[in-house]
Amino acid sequence: MTESKPPLLIRREGEAPRERSTCGWRNLLVSRQDENVAAWVHSVDIDGAKQHYHRRATELYYVLEGGGVVVLDGVEHEVQKGSLVHIPPGVVHGARGRMKVLVVGVPDISDDDLFFPDDDSAE
Repeated sequence: MTESKPPLLIRREGEAPRERSTCGWRNLLVSRQDENVAAWVHSVDIDGAKQHYHRRATELYYVLEGGGVVVLDGVEHEVQKGSLVHIPPGVVHGARGRMKVLVVGVPDISDDDLFFPDDDSAE
């Protein structure tokens, strides 16, 4: 019996679906529209990311352009092109400044894994 392989994927940023998110505008390079993916990858034009957290997802932010501040559990960290930020589940995070960030999340993105610290229903 032959084992089937997951489909290969090559996607260009300008051809990826684009949508507004909590952090700015994101290009869905690998996301919920794709089947059998272990992670999601978005390029995000950050323009003031609202403070939020995920209970399941770990996120990695890699700054491609620009810079600013990433806030992790209330502590500000300056970032610039070439910076990498690891955000484990449960860490409240947001950002200020103008930057383009490659965001990798594990596991795959889920609409029910986005919470806001000032939302009483998240507790």
